[in-house]
Amino acid sequence: MRTKEKKVAPLLRKPRVNVVTLGCSKNIHDSEVLMGQLKGNRIDVVHESSNIQADDIVVINTCGFIDNAKQESIDTILQFSELKEQGKVNKVIVTGCLSERYKPELQAEISNVDAYFGTNDLPDLLSSIGADYRHELVGERLLTTPSHFSYFKIAEGCNRPCSFCAIPLMRGKHVSKSIEDLVKEAKFLASNGTKELILIAQDLTYYGLDIYGKRNLSDLMRHLSDVEGIDWIRMQYAYPSGFPMDILDVMNERSNICNYLDMPLQHITDNMLKSMRRGIDKQKTIDLVNKIRDKVPDIALRTTLICGYPGETEADFDEMARWVEDSRFDRLGCFTYSHEEKTHAHTLVDDVPEEVKEYRVEQIMEIQQGISYDKNQEKVGQEYRVLIDKKDGDYFVGRTEYDSPEVDNEVLINATTEYARVGDFVQVHIDRAEDFDLYGTIVR
Repeated sequence: MRTKEKKVAPLLRKPRVNVVTLGCSKNIHDSEVLMGQLKGNRIDVVHESSNIQADDIVVINTCGFIDNAKQESIDTILQFSELKEQGKVNKVIVTGCLSERYKPELQAEISNVDAYFGTNDLPDLLSSIGADYRHELVGERLLTTPSHFSYFKIAEGCNRPCSFCAIPLMRGKHVSKSIEDLVKEAKFLASNGTKELILIAQDLTYYGLDIYGKRNLSDLMRHLSDVEGIDWIRMQYAYPSGFPMDILDVMNERSNICNYLDMPLQHITDNMLKSMRRGIDKQKTIDLVNKIRDKVPDIALRTTLICGYPGETEADFDEMARWVEDSRFDRLGCFTYSHEEKTHAHTLVDDVPEEVKEYRVEQIMEIQQGISYDKNQEKVGQEYRVLIDKKDGDYFVGRTEYDSPEVDNEVLINATTEYARVGDFVQVHIDRAEDFDLYGTIVR
């Protein structure tokens, strides 16, 4: 006698999550943490997949820092909300800085988004997707960068009072991660092939004051330097006021800490620095740069500047341009001032015309282009250790310890005659140089 076969209910597949990241390296880090949590919950997750599926849950990690970034975020939300209306994606969830700052306005204007979350709402975001926040996964991430380098966020938020900056409105007060947790994360990354840690925070040099009662970046760097497999440690976003000089001692002590420092200075004239509430004046800024170079003569200094801040006169700009020429920074970026709601500077009149702001940026970058060309010519004939980031057309593309990904100079190696593996270090002889690129051959 045949027995009836039991019918087995089909397994319900959890929808795939497609994470879209906008903005800075801190957002990249946050997306990677989100993706690590989703994977730990056995949810299929991809990053910015062009193969959009009808049952996808799209999570957009937004930027709300300046006008251009806000517009890009809004355009991306509208794009995916339209795909949802067309039945081409299942759900749209928005998180990140724009959502933190403008949630009520976004809910009113783009109402078919399924949920809006802020920068510190990860457990709630996960819950909305049917996942749990798992504490045992702290420190684990799914990298969206090449596996050999990783943005490494050591703190969240900022306590600085800079008049033009909306970051505290979106990210809150400064909160340092513990050295123990950061070492654990570094070991996890190293075990998965990461060779370079790029330390990021809104203000690296404030690290530790909230949990250790002192600036403790130097101690953290020593602990990270001891992690096996980490060949380079790079510092981005140091603040000039109250700069802890002991981090330079560690830079000199440890061979795997890059002679590189990204320290946004924003301006140089006393009246601009005072209005910007930077806590430092022109002479102290110049003295600090000189002291850093004296202590680490081989250091590459990167800075960023703002043109067109309220009240910036032609004389202010000319003084800044002369200072850029004199200071000869190794790397420099320059941006137009953006008049941000609820910041202190928003109470001032945004009185520099947009075309003047843009012209001033072009002038500064033209000066820097010449400086970069001269500095690169000095490297011709020398050898450098280079980390290979990618193969692009006929070239392998890498960086020296003096360069951060995406924003700094690159070393190009002819792939038709040379061979290198992405993620490997190679010794390169520099044959020629342009404004922002070096060309070389691998030393056998």
